[in-house]
Amino acid sequence: MINRFQQRFMSHLDPMLMGALASLMLVSLVLIYSASGGSTDRVLAQFINILVAFAALWLVANMPLHYLIRSALPIYILGMILLLGVAFFGEIQNGARRWLNLGIATVQPSELMKIAVPLMMAWYFERHEATLAMRNYLFAAVLLIVPFALILRQPDLGTAMLIAASGFYVLFLAGLSWRIILGIAITGMASAPFLWHAMHDYQRQRIMMLLDPSQDPLGKGYHTIQGMIAVGSGGILGKGYLNGTQTHLEFLPERTTDFIFAVYSEEFGLFGNLILLAIYVFILWRGFVITANASTYFTRLMAGSITLTFFTYTFVNMGMVTGILPVVGVPLPLVSYGGTSMLTLYLGFGMLMSIHSHKTLVQS
Repeated sequence: MINRFQQRFMSHLDPMLMGALASLMLVSLVLIYSASGGSTDRVLAQFINILVAFAALWLVANMPLHYLIRSALPIYILGMILLLGVAFFGEIQNGARRWLNLGIATVQPSELMKIAVPLMMAWYFERHEATLAMRNYLFAAVLLIVPFALILRQPDLGTAMLIAASGFYVLFLAGLSWRIILGIAITGMASAPFLWHAMHDYQRQRIMMLLDPSQDPLGKGYHTIQGMIAVGSGGILGKGYLNGTQTHLEFLPERTTDFIFAVYSEEFGLFGNLILLAIYVFILWRGFVITANASTYFTRLMAGSITLTFFTYTFVNMGMVTGILPVVGVPLPLVSYGGTSMLTLYLGFGMLMSIHSHKTLVQS
């Protein structure tokens, strides 16, 4: 009976990856209880988010690879339609137009594009693998730039940059020349003054606060200052669970979402941070192993992009909290409170597991 259950429901779940993800699930629930001031409702809501996300992971992990490939174009088209819907009919919240009311639910289409863009680009490159030329890279870049521009216009710089990163990783893994990458980097640096003037005021202020948050310690620089204080005050071993003063005296903003890493650092210190980093590094290692062993061009591109995008999520959030990157509203992956981001990430890991478990069924 047990063997039949494992074969039917667990055979496509990677045990090592699931173990690491389960560890982060536990960390998330424990931290949210502390960060929310002991709110069991908040913890229960996060537990439901995890269950929904895990259900999506299981479904995708059990999905044969040809279904993933066939879904690329429809998902991308749906995402673009929803993004255009946001541009014309989206709801404005906190000065940004990011949400679309569909009647039965309100959705944030930009989250869908975190999966749709690399999936579509990998599908496109797979179709032209035998005859790759510069025009193919240019067309793939257009597939990335259009949704990037629509999301940047909302404005949502954090999500736009994550989508740009996921698309760039596909271009890089598809063999984009280093000379072209270097040329893009030089062009980007040369156009920095023009990009600066094209930014919204709040985006420029975030960069200025990164350089010197003490310019406005009670305003724009408040998040950065409080995050650094919380991280630094944890010391080597931390202040102990539920004993973080920055957290429980409510100095730390966005405690359950973007700045939950500061809560963790204050309560568990440097030693706890090393354990958390070890879990993230293990997930990245496992993702790279799956990428290296992927059996097709499409699966290598997709697995590599998912793994590197997860790294980007982690690096940007920790960098934001510790004051080495601007505050851009990126949650700590699989730990911060929230359903949409967690669902997107779990869908990506479901794809990784499908790529790993179905590789023997696919001709290389």
